Amino acid sequence: MQSGRRLAGHQYGFDDVEPGDWFETGQIELTESHIDRFAELSGDFFEIHLSDQAAREHGFPARVAHGILVLALTDGLKNRADATFRAIASLGWTWSFDQPVFIGDTIRATIRIAEKRMTGKPDRGILKLAFDVRNQNNETVQSGSNLLLVYR
Repeated sequence: MQSGRRLAGHQYGFDDVEPGDWFETGQIELTESHIDRFAELSGDFFEIHLSDQAAREHGFPARVAHGILVLALTDGLKNRADATFRAIASLGWTWSFDQPVFIGDTIRATIRIAEKRMTGKPDRGILKLAFDVRNQNNETVQSGSNLLLVYR
């Protein structure tokens, strides 16, 4: 069980949240099209992403989604959640690819306010968001944190 308040249905500023507050995102099913379009856009054509056979040769049961694709989808889920932030900009990510994500997997995230601190500008602050990204089997597939500059 999470500590802090469950955030929902509102846009939050820096002063509206405290460490421990949390929310859940919706979910998205990863498709073959996601992987193919991401490879084309990014230029990352590493074989485990594009071929079941190559993935099996590397010890995976099937094509593996690009880790950065899953991170990008997670950020999109965050930005479409019922709870959102009065964000200005992302300041960086610290991230782990804990388990592979495959075509047909469904991901969702629990996001917790880990820390908050003021900036030199009185109208804004920085939130450290902690992410736990889980698949349809409730297994953590990615995790990490994001520093988000927000309005007060």
